[in-house]
Amino acid sequence: MRVRPLVNIVALLAFSLLSRAASADILKIVINDTIHPIVVEYVDRAIQEAQHIHAEALLIEINTPGGLMTSMNEITQKMLASPVPVIIFVTPPGSRAASAGFFILEASDVAAMSPGTNTGSAHPVLGSGATMDPVLKDKIENDAAALMRSFITKRGRNQEVAETAIRQSKSFSADEALAQHVIDYIAKDEADLFQQLDGKTITRFDGSKVMLHLTGQPIRLYEMTLKQHILTFLMDPSISFIILAVGLLAIYFEFNHPGAVVPGVVGFIAILLAVYALNLLPFRYIGLVLILSAFALFIAEAKFQTHGVLTTGGIAVMVLGALLLVDGPIPQMRVSWTAALAVSIPLGLISAFLLTIAMQARRGKAIMGEQGLIGELAVANSPLTPSGKVFLRGEIWDAVAPTNLHAGAHVIVRQVQNLVLHVDPAPEASPPGPHA
Repeated sequence: MRVRPLVNIVALLAFSLLSRAASADILKIVINDTIHPIVVEYVDRAIQEAQHIHAEALLIEINTPGGLMTSMNEITQKMLASPVPVIIFVTPPGSRAASAGFFILEASDVAAMSPGTNTGSAHPVLGSGATMDPVLKDKIENDAAALMRSFITKRGRNQEVAETAIRQSKSFSADEALAQHVIDYIAKDEADLFQQLDGKTITRFDGSKVMLHLTGQPIRLYEMTLKQHILTFLMDPSISFIILAVGLLAIYFEFNHPGAVVPGVVGFIAILLAVYALNLLPFRYIGLVLILSAFALFIAEAKFQTHGVLTTGGIAVMVLGALLLVDGPIPQMRVSWTAALAVSIPLGLISAFLLTIAMQARRGKAIMGEQGLIGELAVANSPLTPSGKVFLRGEIWDAVAPTNLHAGAHVIVRQVQNLVLHVDPAPEASPPGPHA
């Protein structure tokens, strides 16, 4: 008679567990950076995690000035193939999804913006903002517009208006984007957005329809790994340039002070990190060549003593090399003028100063030991016939002269051999003071 209540309890527990399993999390990531390969890796891992935990949706909060077209293409491909609905939310107020960020926004299942944000300005440009010839310009524009059409039509958004962001570099506020049907929602925060989306059915890129249940669902923030945080920091071209310059200076210091070890290790690691980061960016070898040439000019300044002419030239060449080091499509993906000047001027002055000191030390006559005695003026303490004693630096030394010399004669040390001074008669000159 007691079996039935036990069965009911088990059934209730099973129903509770199933209900909890059906209540999937919302996975959330935050992109507050330029679009580059590390962001691609971050988005890819988030999509995989969302699929693994059977998330209700993947929320991507974005604030970006744009970035690399290649990285943008990879992100949109992964979003279009995502088994979990992807919601792009441009937030907080003051944020933007410009250039490559506009493509990512339009590729999402749900495109939303906060009040006070903007998007657009997606005209493709060459690195460093170089001017394109008309044929190349048309090719790149048409390719970018075709890419936009390939997914925006399936999202049911305004294709013509979206293309103006590419061909005419138009930018839209949140209100303008919603009014022209470039985005789907305006929301003040994620809670407001989820409330608007709750119970809505969306059409995915593959044509399938999904009803969203977002209100009350737990939101789990998916952070970058430590490796991704470090690489994201290094992906700033100005940071990469600073690390490269410091590494080169440390290697130079090691060459001039063999056995110091620490500068060599630090320099080697710094250069490896800089090269790895630059390899992920649109790196130009001419920039590195110019930076190395700047060091050559600093060395030449120390050797030829041009009163700062070569040092000034080296600083100018290093600044130019820094500005050409990364050929990014937007200013945020190039070495800034501030970083180029702030590194090049002190580095040039320090390098030239250290090199000058080193060169002078190598050219200077030894003042210690036996070699330091060569060329010194001494006084015969006894007749040199031809050997005898001389007085030098407050000490009596054995000496040998090529001819006989009387006591008190002034001699010059020409050679030191087995603690015996080989001396020559000194030209007539005022006698030296006593050597202390």
